[in-house]
Amino acid sequence: MRLASLRLPFVANSLSAKLLVLTILFVLLAEVLIYTPSIARFRLTYLEERLAAAHIAALSVEAAPDFMVTKALQVKLLSYAGAHVIDLIQPDARVYMLSRPMPPEVDDTFDLRASSNWSLIMDAFGALVQGRDRVIRVIDRSPKDHAQRVEVTMDERPMINAMLDFSRSILAVSVAISLIAAGLVFVTLNALLVRPMRRLTDGVVAFRRDPDGAPPMVPERRRDEIGVAGRELAAMQGTVRTALRQRERLAALGTAVAKINHDLRGILSTASLLSERLSESTDPEVRRVTPRLMASLDRAVELCGQTLSFTRDGALPLRLAPVDLRALVEEAGEQVLATLRPDGARVEAGWSNAVPAGLVLQADADQLSRALVNLGRNAVQAGAVGVRVAVERRGERLTLTITDNGPGLPPRARDHLFQPFAGSARAGGVGLGLAIAREVARAHGGDLRLLASTGEGSVFALDLPLSPVSATPGGAAGGEARLASAAT
Repeated sequence: MRLASLRLPFVANSLSAKLLVLTILFVLLAEVLIYTPSIARFRLTYLEERLAAAHIAALSVEAAPDFMVTKALQVKLLSYAGAHVIDLIQPDARVYMLSRPMPPEVDDTFDLRASSNWSLIMDAFGALVQGRDRVIRVIDRSPKDHAQRVEVTMDERPMINAMLDFSRSILAVSVAISLIAAGLVFVTLNALLVRPMRRLTDGVVAFRRDPDGAPPMVPERRRDEIGVAGRELAAMQGTVRTALRQRERLAALGTAVAKINHDLRGILSTASLLSERLSESTDPEVRRVTPRLMASLDRAVELCGQTLSFTRDGALPLRLAPVDLRALVEEAGEQVLATLRPDGARVEAGWSNAVPAGLVLQADADQLSRALVNLGRNAVQAGAVGVRVAVERRGERLTLTITDNGPGLPPRARDHLFQPFAGSARAGGVGLGLAIAREVARAHGGDLRLLASTGEGSVFALDLPLSPVSATPGGAAGGEARLASAAT
């Protein structure tokens, strides 16, 4: 990753700017949700006021002689009420009516008695988007006396102008509230969250660029999530620094050990060749101890070879081909039965092959055989006199179970199972056999598991897919693995 890609964003793209914009948008959205019923309520209140004024104007008819008012008075009353025609229907069906000489034609009628909240909202927005001046008739119970009904014919434009003035006022108030709220939220959250997060980000970026040279992070004394994240990040940086230093030291140590092992293996090989001459000695005591000496030298050479092989960094090369699993298990058994015990004697054990004939899978025969040999040698060298290999198919996967009747794994070996140089079950063992077998299984896309280990024996399960991960000839497959060949 290039360093330019680790630069912090500009202010326009920062978390602070996004927080400010989102706060303004959310406040405006809340105002829109408030405005929707408010404008409908404003229109309803406006119409109710016109109806109340119309009711008062119509009552003048009742006070006039013979229920007749002059035309001049009608014009004044209608102008006061903002109407063209007023009808007041009494409970006894009497009608008091005020009307201009030539009332205009009604474009639309609104009966407020049967209006719902949704219809009031739709009528309000319909009026705002109306592009022409309409004459409307409004019908409702009189706000002064619900027993009486009032019908008013009026121009809609004055009401629309009043609604627009109300909307502009709401907009101005909403913008002011959103800016104030956004500013307060921005300042507060910027101090509580954004700045601490930026400090954490700066620390992460600096540590990514130079883990050793970056200054140690000093976490804030906070009890919230920011404080916990800061303390955990500081602890993680310390752990990573320690691990990096240990890794450098182990790498240097591994290089030195590899060189020492290489030279030591040559020395031991020479000693092994010379010790073969002792077997030709006529001294009975020399001939008696010579096999043990040669076995010890062979184990020392084997240990050096395993260590050198395991320290080679790289992926396990797989050469996939169709493999007859029963034949492979049989060949592995022959190698296991040829194993020498620590005292130099050959093992006396039985190898039971319960894999059915004709079972073929794609695998690397050499590597898979090596894993089985490691498991078998571990068992017979630990004292087992019988090893059984069986197979079970589950869908697209196979499980090879390797069962022995040995003494079982000691607690120390179980605690460090599959750990190189730590999981040996016998004195003088290297602890690489199980680690190598597991790497072979994982390189094929499977795994190695310990199912049981008691005083009556141990059971390992080697899981393999019928269609393993693809690998080119001699190429890498699976995760990291190291090539080694012998058991502990």
